[in-house]
Amino acid sequence: MEAHKEEVAQIAAQVRAFQRSSTPFRIYHGSTLSTRDSVRKRNEIIDTSRLNHVLQFNKQEKTVLVEPNVPMDALVDATLREGLLPKVVMELPNITVGGGFAGTSGESSSFRYGLFDRSVQGIEVVLGNGEVVWATGDRENPHRDLFFACAGSCGSLGVVTLLKMKLIDAKPYVELEYRAIGSVNEAVDVLQEVEHDPSVDYIDGILYSMDSGVIMVGRLQAAPIPGRIQCFDKASDPWFYLHAEQILKHTKDGEKPYKESIPVKSYFFRYDRGVFWGGAIAFNYFVTPFNDFTRRLLDPYMYSRTMIHALHRSGISSQAIIQDLGVPYESAEAFIKWTDEKTGFWPLWLCPVKPPPRDECSFSTANVDSEKMLLDIGIWGMGPKDSRKFIALNREFEAKVAELGGIKCLYAHAYYTEDEFWRIYNEKEYTGLRRKYHADSLPSIFDKVKVDLQGVAGPKSLQRQETWGQWTSRNFWGTWPLGGLYGVASATKGLLVESDFLLRK
Repeated sequence: MEAHKEEVAQIAAQVRAFQRSSTPFRIYHGSTLSTRDSVRKRNEIIDTSRLNHVLQFNKQEKTVLVEPNVPMDALVDATLREGLLPKVVMELPNITVGGGFAGTSGESSSFRYGLFDRSVQGIEVVLGNGEVVWATGDRENPHRDLFFACAGSCGSLGVVTLLKMKLIDAKPYVELEYRAIGSVNEAVDVLQEVEHDPSVDYIDGILYSMDSGVIMVGRLQAAPIPGRIQCFDKASDPWFYLHAEQILKHTKDGEKPYKESIPVKSYFFRYDRGVFWGGAIAFNYFVTPFNDFTRRLLDPYMYSRTMIHALHRSGISSQAIIQDLGVPYESAEAFIKWTDEKTGFWPLWLCPVKPPPRDECSFSTANVDSEKMLLDIGIWGMGPKDSRKFIALNREFEAKVAELGGIKCLYAHAYYTEDEFWRIYNEKEYTGLRRKYHADSLPSIFDKVKVDLQGVAGPKSLQRQETWGQWTSRNFWGTWPLGGLYGVASATKGLLVESDFLLRK
């Protein structure tokens, strides 16, 4: 803990220096799973990348003190050694504890525990004036308002330097049951049935079309099903969504649901290889056959750490629609049908999420009905190449979700105008907290998630004369396959030598 305290003291001193000089700054974590572009500059950052340690367990309380830049795979390894597990484990191993808390993150145990931030009991925060405080959800804690507002506010209220997390008892395997479904309504019916079963620990689903999908029900188990152990870690292992589809194809009407045992860590990160089904987009981009042989051959490039690096470096992220959009169960069929008509994107991920109590909402869930379960619908696909059409399509998604009483996860770009954004979120309360906790030197959450709407909505963009360098850059990234090749080259370098694609030189 002494090394942690020294690191936090240095961060607090740097924050005070920025405050004295009225220098706006951003927080640099050293990694990202956000699809937003980085705008950090080296001389205007608070570097928290060294806060990457699991510090202290309390096995009696089943809690752990963990620094924010610990990735999910390292957290799972550390907790398993103690016979424990996090309540919610995000599905990609490089999502960090701080990212899960400051973003809007859920997974297949969220039907029971809610979003990842609901498993956090307390946070250490360096305020914008350099003061270090401990905030919890306890009613007697003087910083209770900060604790709930920091969750889902993208690091815009202070620098979180330590988190206290609640854990559960571990078991080595997840027994996964695959239930075939033939419609969105049937999927919702199955979800509502199994989420009330106390023996169930994990639930999610995949829709391959409007009339074909699978709901997967997981239970922690001490021993595997003999002869039915399946992993998803090695090049020779199948991609999880393709494996589930094969089970679905071979399931006959009237048969009992198929069951198999998955080592618990392999289950948690089952979507890592191929990043759900986003990896198939890369094969399509490079006009490469998509089969067992090519997936195995290109396996080193198919993990989330490498693919996110390539996505940012290639410029392809400007065309990618990667969103998690939550809607109430009763709106799920209407939203999925609308999504199919607008985009034709398949598969879609389904993940039920328990909402927080009304007085314990995070920033990003403040407009959610606390009485209704949300269905998170994960969407991956390539949007229009024309930037204005791309913006317009994303805005249509946002408007549809709002119409249906849902929410959008803010790890991705937001295409709202400022007025639209603050009609969804409580600007008065948020601005008051920024003043109270001296956060004016940090970018606001709207500043972090907004994009240039290019006149599609809001004020018209200022038309500036394009420079020769800008023209060259635009044509380079827009010419197939130059951007993609550059992204692959950069990711290859990242595999061989640790490199940094987040900071501007």
